[in-house]
Amino acid sequence: MLPSLPFDGDHLHEECGVFGVVGVTDAAQFVALGLHALQHRGQEAGGIVTHDPATGFHEARRMGYVRDNFTSHEVIDTLPGPIGIGHVRYSTAGQKGQTAIRDVQPFFGELSLGGVAIAHNGNLTNAAALRRELIERGSIFASGSDSECIIHLMARSMGRTLPDRIEDALRKCEGAFSVVAMTRTKLIGCRDALGVRPLVLGQLGEGWVLASETCALDIIGASYLRDVAPGEMVVISADRRLESFFPFRPRPSRFCIFEHVYFSRPDSIIGGRSVYETREGIGRELAREAPVAADLVCPVPDSGTPAAIGYARESGIPYGMGIIRNQYVGRTFIEPTEQIRNMGVRLKLNVNRALIAGKRVVLVDDSVVRGTTSRKIKQMVLDAGAAEVHFRIASPPTAWPCFYGVDTPQRDKLLAATMTEEEMRAHLGVDSLRFISLDGLYRAVGEAGGRDPQTPQYCDACFSGDYPVAPADMIEQGFRPKTAPR
Repeated sequence: MLPSLPFDGDHLHEECGVFGVVGVTDAAQFVALGLHALQHRGQEAGGIVTHDPATGFHEARRMGYVRDNFTSHEVIDTLPGPIGIGHVRYSTAGQKGQTAIRDVQPFFGELSLGGVAIAHNGNLTNAAALRRELIERGSIFASGSDSECIIHLMARSMGRTLPDRIEDALRKCEGAFSVVAMTRTKLIGCRDALGVRPLVLGQLGEGWVLASETCALDIIGASYLRDVAPGEMVVISADRRLESFFPFRPRPSRFCIFEHVYFSRPDSIIGGRSVYETREGIGRELAREAPVAADLVCPVPDSGTPAAIGYARESGIPYGMGIIRNQYVGRTFIEPTEQIRNMGVRLKLNVNRALIAGKRVVLVDDSVVRGTTSRKIKQMVLDAGAAEVHFRIASPPTAWPCFYGVDTPQRDKLLAATMTEEEMRAHLGVDSLRFISLDGLYRAVGEAGGRDPQTPQYCDACFSGDYPVAPADMIEQGFRPKTAPR
């Protein structure tokens, strides 16, 4: 029996988004706007750190949405200065509802060479081992976050400059990290050698911007220059000079393919590709791989919309908004009674009965994780009078947990880890269920030959079990990857 979940608990979630700016007036205002654009990457808490030459470092960390905490002058006016970084957070699978203010980034430390703040998107797969070693050597941790290890490693480094110390600290880290950091005069960005998590570079007038996605550049009117390359560190000085280094051993890129499927906003650009156009292409590929006789193609909003449009265009089946999303229900919705909690998906989604009744409906969604939400949506569509319900999923079956910065349940809670596709279809109670193939997904993101099993171009461990970096902490706890990391 699968456990009951909140109505929004059956999708994978990114754990955070990062943003930084230097060389502007009132940096905090730009950081707040950037974090607002990245809110989809983390909705439980956010923080901003700035530096002002006259008054030093300033920080504010709050629980909840950016719009509720960082849009008033009462907060922004306490964060003066021309340089600042910010972070939005979504807690990990084992910490649902347990986010504490002490875990909210950016983290700040006053080191021998001066103050430094750091915000991290990703997950350090050797964090437990690093933490044990640091504590044994006298470090005192103030949070439960793996990101705090980076500050402590910097404190122990003998690097001559703070950027040197960040580089030294990150050399000891394994896993996935896109880091935005700041000193009194420098903005620093760095990605791990595989480039698993995104980080882009932009320009705002004479200032510079670092962000998880290009949509955060758009909101402040900054121009997109390029992605920070896998394994690259950029150091931007207050006098607006940019230096680039490659401190890690070069490795073939393994960018997270699920960024294309779900995590990134559809109006962002990833690696020069429009996320929206890629998702529409996924839908087209899915229609070629898994055709079905039907009367209506309907997205599960909002994440399934571009793929559903692509599926409809390729298949020739009419597209319609058969399910409407209530935009005003968020993660903080008050659920005072068991009766209200049992409404589940109905608080967030409602079926357009006039469109659905009597139709053979293709529902297009981005993924199936535990299947609880899919079952409820299917039942809602049947209750609205649908003649048939067919699920088409714009990603391969999610059968393996992610250890690189994505909120994923334990493997035995993933539907695809314990059931075949036919068993999943029966469990969901739909007339048919098909997932895009892994090769088909690769074709849709621009790899015409599909997935090369010897040298995969992306990190697709959640689908394939092929982990590009050994999840050392989890292996220590008994987890066994499908294949040994290269």
